[in-house]
Amino acid sequence: MTQVLIRNGVYRNKPVHNETFALIKDYTKGAKGGYVTVDSNGFFGDEHTVVRVKVDSIEDIEIVGGRDEMAAVVEAAEPVSHETDEEVIARIRERFEVLDEMAKAAVGGDIRAMIVSGPPGVGKSFGVEKIVEQACLFDKISGKRLRAEVVKGSATPIGLYQTLYKFSDKNCVLVFDDCDSILLDDVSLNLLKGALDSGKKRKISWLSESSVLRREGIPESFNFNGSVIFITNLKFDKMKSQKLRDHLDALQSRCHYLDLTLDTMRDKILRIKQIADDGVLFADYEFEQEEQDEIIDFMTENKVKFREMSLRMAIKVADLRKSFPAKWKVMAQMTCMKSA
Repeated sequence: MTQVLIRNGVYRNKPVHNETFALIKDYTKGAKGGYVTVDSNGFFGDEHTVVRVKVDSIEDIEIVGGRDEMAAVVEAAEPVSHETDEEVIARIRERFEVLDEMAKAAVGGDIRAMIVSGPPGVGKSFGVEKIVEQACLFDKISGKRLRAEVVKGSATPIGLYQTLYKFSDKNCVLVFDDCDSILLDDVSLNLLKGALDSGKKRKISWLSESSVLRREGIPESFNFNGSVIFITNLKFDKMKSQKLRDHLDALQSRCHYLDLTLDTMRDKILRIKQIADDGVLFADYEFEQEEQDEIIDFMTENKVKFREMSLRMAIKVADLRKSFPAKWKVMAQMTCMKSA
């Protein structure tokens, strides 16, 4: 049976994040928004089998075992845009330039907290990590403890508390990349709220007994004076769960929130084209312009068949174009696209 990956959705106020279900009925646009019908297989409890999971758009789901008829669904679900390709690229470029400038301000301590929202694989973290790495260059040369760290993946509440303490000094910077699990845990979320607070003093506390903290000499409370950049795939203003929305609204009120506005398939394709035309994406391949254009055109023509539309996928296709010039398209169909 065809499977569907739901990146962001909700069923009866329960958030659904990167979960795969058996597909019962394709994406449907109803009077109260879009939804996809799935067999939950006990995910929402034994009494809820066939359910409609609400999603904001077709971009929030991915059909596993793709079918050609999904192309019509995707095209129909794409919002009508009056922007030209050049205007879209200019909008996206400006947003990423602002991201770089804000990241530099965070490293300099002028901005204490920022949340960056955008889909996976569009380069959200690349520029931020480069700026953080440059900031730590002198620390590396002098043998000092690095004043910045990029935290990836899941984090336990006590692990988050330890990390915040370690980088609590005024000149420190913490980047949380793809750590959305923090937002789904009440304890972690409250710790993050404390770190992002707009007040002059940001006091963070851990009032539960912990042998781990005691052993490491970490106090039960401290003032956090560093800067935080939280990079996420979630669109805070599109979450349907009221409980989660209230928490996310509280985070937004505490810091700067930058939405990279890469909401459609077209946006993602033009982002790939922008990075390619800037000479960055395929810099190591020594492609002629014609070869580069051929890759972009191929990805555009098969946009609903690829497992994802991202810079990472463009690199995978470029690898095949370089290694198998005579049959790279066939290789891409077999290794980068959903099974028919």
